[in-house]
Amino acid sequence: MRRSPTSHLRVAVDGTPLLGVRTGVGRTVAATVDALATRDDLDVTAYAITWRGRRALATAVGTAAHTAVRPLPARAVQAAWRRIDMPRIEWWTGAVDVVHGTNYVGPPARVPVVVSVYDVAFALTPELADKNHNVELIHRALDRGATVHTNSEHVSAQVCDVFDLPADRVVCIYPGLLTSGTGDASRGRAHVGADRYALFLGQIGPRKNLVHLVRAFDVVASTDPTLHLVIAGPDGADSVNVGRAIDAATHGARVHRVGYVSDAQRLDLLAGATVVTFPSLDEGFGHPPLEAMQAGVPVVAANAGSLPEVLGDAALLIAPSDTDAWADAITRASDPDVAADLVARGRTQAARYRWDRCADELSALYHRLAR
Repeated sequence: MRRSPTSHLRVAVDGTPLLGVRTGVGRTVAATVDALATRDDLDVTAYAITWRGRRALATAVGTAAHTAVRPLPARAVQAAWRRIDMPRIEWWTGAVDVVHGTNYVGPPARVPVVVSVYDVAFALTPELADKNHNVELIHRALDRGATVHTNSEHVSAQVCDVFDLPADRVVCIYPGLLTSGTGDASRGRAHVGADRYALFLGQIGPRKNLVHLVRAFDVVASTDPTLHLVIAGPDGADSVNVGRAIDAATHGARVHRVGYVSDAQRLDLLAGATVVTFPSLDEGFGHPPLEAMQAGVPVVAANAGSLPEVLGDAALLIAPSDTDAWADAITRASDPDVAADLVARGRTQAARYRWDRCADELSALYHRLAR
C-alpha cells in the first residue's frame, strides 16, 4: 500500500547508544529520539540489542517512545548478522514501516533501513578512530540496500568514496545542538579553580589532538600568567599520552583534567570559559564548538574534517598541528574586540542547527523510503 506523506509511520530506532555513559553519539541519539517522538506523523519504538542493558532501556528512553528488548547478547546477534540476515529486527520491534540504525549498524529487516554513519575514520585513518567499528556489518547493511544518514556533507562525500555508493544512497541531515539553557559562569570557574580558562569538551581520543593543544597552551601560558586550560570529558585511547604531555609542559600545573561532566556542569563550564578550543584532526560534525557559540563563547577550531562546513566563518580556523598559529589564535580570541565579533557570528551560526528541523528532514526521509 502506498502511503501519503502525512501517513502515520511506525519507526524503529536503535536506542542501544542510550545505555551506559553517553559520549557524543549517545547524546545525539537521545536528542534524536526525543525530537522524533514529538511528531504526530511518527510512532517511535526504541530497540536495544543488549543482554545486560535491556532492563535499563525504558529508563534511558523515558516517555519519549515505546521500547523493545529481547534477552539476547549483542555479540551473538551481531555474529549471526555477519553470516545471515536473521534474526530480523522485527523480532524485537514487531511490525514497523522503517528502521533507523543510529550507530553504524543497520539490522536486517523486512522494511527499508537507514543507518547513521558519523565518520569514516575507521576506514581512512584507523589509528585515529575512537573505536573499532564493525565494517563488515556496515557493508552487509549496504548490500541489503540501506540508506546512509550522515551529519555533514563532508562525511557524505567520504561515505560515497569509501563504500562506492551513488550520491542518492547517502543523505546529510544536520542535527540540533546537544545542550540548551544557560550555565552559571561562577560555578564553572569554581569547578576548575580558575577565573580565566580555555576549554576543551570531548572524549580524550587520538583524533582530538589534545597533545598538540597542551603544547600550544604551554606557549600561550608563558606570556599569559592567568589563563588555564581545562580538558573536560571521559578518558579514551589517548589519555596516557595527554597525561605525559601535561607532565612535560612547563605550565602543566595550569592544565586541569576534570573528567566526564554532566549536561549542567557542561553548561557551567561553557558559561565561565574565556575561549573554547577544538583541535581535532578529523571530525564528522563538531557539537562542542557549536555549543560554545550558543553559549556566547569565542571558538578556535581546526580547519579539518567537517569543521569548516559546520562552523563557517564564526570561528578562528587553524591548521590542526601548527603550534604557533594555535597559540596566536588562542591569544587573539581572548581579545575583547575579537571575542565580541566571534560571539556575534557564533550565535547566528549555532541558530542554524535545530532539532525540529532535523526531525522534519528525518521524517521526510522515512516517508520517502516507506513509499
